[in-house]
Amino acid sequence: MKKFLFLAIFSIMVLALAACGNGGDEAENQEGSESESEGSEEQASNDGEQYTWSLGHLANEEHIWHNTSEEFASLVEEKTDGQITIEIYPNNQLGGEVDTINSIRAGNADMVITGESMENWSPKAALLAAPYALRDSEHLQTVVEGDVGQEIEEDIVENVGVTPLFYMERAPRNLTSNEPVETPEDLSGFNMRIPNVPLFMDAWSAAGASPQVMDFNEVFTGLQQGVIDGQENPVDLIHSGGLYEVQNYVNETEHVYSWIYVVVGNDQWEEIGEDLQQSVLEAAEEAQAHARELLNEEIDNYRQMLIDEGMEFVEVDKEAFQEAMQPGIENSLDEEQMELYQRIIETE
Repeated sequence: MKKFLFLAIFSIMVLALAACGNGGDEAENQEGSESESEGSEEQASNDGEQYTWSLGHLANEEHIWHNTSEEFASLVEEKTDGQITIEIYPNNQLGGEVDTINSIRAGNADMVITGESMENWSPKAALLAAPYALRDSEHLQTVVEGDVGQEIEEDIVENVGVTPLFYMERAPRNLTSNEPVETPEDLSGFNMRIPNVPLFMDAWSAAGASPQVMDFNEVFTGLQQGVIDGQENPVDLIHSGGLYEVQNYVNETEHVYSWIYVVVGNDQWEEIGEDLQQSVLEAAEEAQAHARELLNEEIDNYRQMLIDEGMEFVEVDKEAFQEAMQPGIENSLDEEQMELYQRIIETE
């Protein structure tokens, strides 16, 4: 009996010691696992992986977009300690806006400066350049930085597959021609180039013109060869494209005040992680301020440069153009877009 009691007590002690030993091993294993996990996370955030992004735009090397792109690229390299390098391709070297967006979606490019062309995927992006929706620069900033702008950006991320990093205001769009165009009646038989924006097609058709879609890098030749009679763009791109060589007049329709985004592909954005994302956004904020500082001075300079090159600015009946375009605008925009259009107009 005593022998049995001794064996029982001995067995209990052995089991207790074994349990303590296993518990210690489990605690050590868990602690080691957590330590390894923390080490992996730290290594992942500090691995120094290099990223190179290609950024395409349609303007030349003297344009405000290129200047701002260079500033942005420099800031990104500085703030990411060289982990992200941005290579800039002006003059549509990566293709037109739509082509470059398709390349980004396919993983063959990374960034582009783009605006209303995104309407081809994002219905709300049409409102980036809706005719006669925005009154002036102050109205534009209020809209872009408010609820409407946020709603448009979310639609772009979801439907285009790119993430807006910052925006740049644009000079108002004007119509160029070789004969003065003062009223919509002057648009009869007028063949003109527009970007790949369905809203522009409907608005200019309603006003009496014959619009056709054409990449910007084909516009000069199209005008030179008489394929088109005119086109519409801000003064900076009229100068950047050398259109003063093949057009005589800038008809001040000012039919669109708009903004444009510098965007990066969603996949590329997610790949770099939160720390680098924050650094890029800091650079974006500074680049946006840089572009804003340049804008007003640049608009005045470009206007004078076009005058110096021989172009004449023509005052037009803006109310008549707005009235003529309205049926086209209403026809082009669906119910949701029209509601957003009205919200823009009503924003104070």
